[in-house]
Amino acid sequence: MNKTILIKNGRVVTGTGKVFENGAVLIEGTKIKNVYSKTPAIKADKVIDAKNKVVMPGLICAHHHLYSTMARGMCPPGAPAKNFMEVLQRLWWRLDYSLSREDVLLSALVPLVECIKNGTTTIIDHHASPSCRDGSLEILRGACEDAGIRASLCYEVSDRNVKGGGLFESERFLAELQRSPSELVTGLVGLHASFTVSDDSVKQCVKIANKYGVGCHIHVAEDKSDREHCIKKYKVPVVKRLHKLGLLGKNSILVHCIWIDDSEMALIKKSDTIVVHNPESNMNNAVGVSKALKMMQKGILVGLGTDGMSSDMLSQMRCAYLLHRLDNHDPRVAFCEAPQMLLENNREIIKRVMGIDVGVIEKGKPADVIVVDYNPPTPFGADNFLGHFIFGMVDATVDTTIVNGRILMEGKKVKSLNVEKIMERCRESAPKMWKRLRERFA
Repeated sequence: MNKTILIKNGRVVTGTGKVFENGAVLIEGTKIKNVYSKTPAIKADKVIDAKNKVVMPGLICAHHHLYSTMARGMCPPGAPAKNFMEVLQRLWWRLDYSLSREDVLLSALVPLVECIKNGTTTIIDHHASPSCRDGSLEILRGACEDAGIRASLCYEVSDRNVKGGGLFESERFLAELQRSPSELVTGLVGLHASFTVSDDSVKQCVKIANKYGVGCHIHVAEDKSDREHCIKKYKVPVVKRLHKLGLLGKNSILVHCIWIDDSEMALIKKSDTIVVHNPESNMNNAVGVSKALKMMQKGILVGLGTDGMSSDMLSQMRCAYLLHRLDNHDPRVAFCEAPQMLLENNREIIKRVMGIDVGVIEKGKPADVIVVDYNPPTPFGADNFLGHFIFGMVDATVDTTIVNGRILMEGKKVKSLNVEKIMERCRESAPKMWKRLRERFA
């Protein structure tokens, strides 16, 4: 690692409301040493010229599924799924069950490469691999550390294969992180969803989370069927059930929250629980549109994730912008809210769940910085940054990605991983996994 890195001559977007036209960022070790409004005449061990480019904080994905990689191009056996439950039963629950330890590793490395290429420097991942559960989070930890990406990891506890499946792996991983902390990786306690976990399993998850001082990470009311199941079986909707079981809190993440009512929103707000919006995934699964803007108006912390659809947070942000304009039939909405989810709210989420303040270029902060190959055709400043962000930068490519002071990509060439070898290995491994899936579930 270079002791000092100077990124010079770029349009520096600090993430604190400032834009410097010809600014510079000096990195020393793992921290930002200084930010300059004008490029200074100083020396550094490594100099990166960002002329005609934008320098900004690394992006954050608040909900990912690295394990979903090998679904690309796969034709699941049987008729196409006609609703969300069939999507789970015919695709995802078959795929995760078919993963080997090698698949878990390769499924992680591919999207981690894509994180680097897209300037996504921090992720919150939600993992499942029932046939090779034990030790799977250590595989992911190693992949993230090798790639250089920050990650909060969890294993999805579910009763669908075995009661309390994943509890042991969840506690084992958190205990290991206590014994051997990582500069880049932390943990949460994952649960699949209300309709696949019993009261006892939820209570066990909450107990583990409290023991290790972390939050929980669970899909909530993604589809109407989750709400209907909960009301029928437990006589209350999903958020109220989780509240009764002690899961809500400022470090816990409720993913989706599409089919919730105002009383549930009030509980989320009162408990200061995090919500993560995943617009592309919701559209793909045809499950509905989150009331994300309404929740934000109520003061709920709503972040942005991909749900494993991609590792491209800029396109996810624009998808949220377009979706909520269409859904509200109002061209005035989401211009500020969609970028806020990504740039401000995801930063606050990472502060809570990982205990670090990334997502900002400021003296003393962690050196997570990206350089975007965007040369604006019109004036560019703090007063009109969002217009460039939504309508220009989203289509630009990332030139350089730096995490914790380590250069992961420079000149659009990934340096921390052997991309060609990873892709070759994944292309060899995926057909074998597909074959196992077809033979077991045909």
